[in-house]
Amino acid sequence: MHRKYHEWDSAALGRRMELLVFGETGARVLLFPTRKARFYDYENWGVVDALKPKIERGFLQLYCLDSIDAESLYNFNSPPVDRIRRHLQYQQYVLEEVLPMSEANNPSSFLIAAGCSMGAYHAVNLSFRHPNLFGKVVGMSGRYDLTQGMATFQDLFQGYIDENVYLNTPNRFIPNLADEFYLSQLRRLEITLAIGTEDAFLQDNLFLSEQLQQKGISNQLYIWEGEAHNPSAWRHMVDLYL
Repeated sequence: MHRKYHEWDSAALGRRMELLVFGETGARVLLFPTRKARFYDYENWGVVDALKPKIERGFLQLYCLDSIDAESLYNFNSPPVDRIRRHLQYQQYVLEEVLPMSEANNPSSFLIAAGCSMGAYHAVNLSFRHPNLFGKVVGMSGRYDLTQGMATFQDLFQGYIDENVYLNTPNRFIPNLADEFYLSQLRRLEITLAIGTEDAFLQDNLFLSEQLQQKGISNQLYIWEGEAHNPSAWRHMVDLYL
């Protein structure tokens, strides 16, 4: 399986960023890491190996991205307004640096966003904000409202909400969408969500799926038995849904 390491100084983030690319052809998959995880964790957890047959056959090209969650959404030493601004810089890095690099390497017109846990939030949020760029999104064990506490997971903004927070919270902005052009772009997006029956984010996923359906946005919600918030489940999910 073709594997290549990339690093560069990100203009958007003002720091060195790293990523791994697996494969050379096929649909490009931006695979976002879990909470505060690193670009090599999916490889170490066997998630990349679960996709090896599809990668080697040229069906998928995997871009395992790095995280700056510890500097943005989980940086509780900074006020919420600065956390969301740093998060937006990360989105800028992905859109203006990673995507052009991937297009230069592999001019496939089909782009997929995917991720597990916090990575699912990144994938779903980014693809919902820019549905014209993506053809498919897969969110596994994801949380789509960071402004609400869920079980042991706290409200990441500690009660603070501004326009940037709102526009980066799918479970807040999707119910209020009325722009038909924007909705038409979302309706062409293939959306897959997967969550376990005992996962803390089950109701969050049910809510998002229902809100999408009410807007005429087709989506597939797969509910797994038990607690499915772990690499063992994710290895099976990527094989099934990517």
